[in-house]
Amino acid sequence: MQEKETNELEKVLGKTHLEEFDDFVQEYRDSLLSDSTSFCAFIKEIMKRNGVSQQDVFLRADLPERYGYKLLSGEKRTRQRDVVIRLCYAAELTLAQTQRALKKYEMAELYAKNSRDALLMLAFNERPGSIIDVNTLLKQNNLSPLRTSGSQD
Repeated sequence: MQEKETNELEKVLGKTHLEEFDDFVQEYRDSLLSDSTSFCAFIKEIMKRNGVSQQDVFLRADLPERYGYKLLSGEKRTRQRDVVIRLCYAAELTLAQTQRALKKYEMAELYAKNSRDALLMLAFNERPGSIIDVNTLLKQNNLSPLRTSGSQD
């Protein structure tokens, strides 16, 4: 089943009664946010479509391989939004897919009114190069670079 937009789900909910909730969840489970396993499945599917291996993604994202595997298996969770953004960029997700991945990971989407997020949105659209190139752009614009796991620079 194809994933439904939020406004479509809201229309369905407007016609749904409490006793039909289980049926709603069953029918639209692909469209509902759940735990990080839905993020894992989502990003792995896109990586497969893009022909990108997990190992390549971890290298491109500049993340330790063991840590990356734990994140993509759902074994480990991060609170660092930059790590998820790095994974998305390295896995060649589009901006729309990245926004979706952030939602699935229960993190804030990139926000156009935030200058750092706005520059990241442009980077996802134009693909200026590697994560290092994106961080260089951020630094050139006096914005903080994408942090790696455990890094605070």
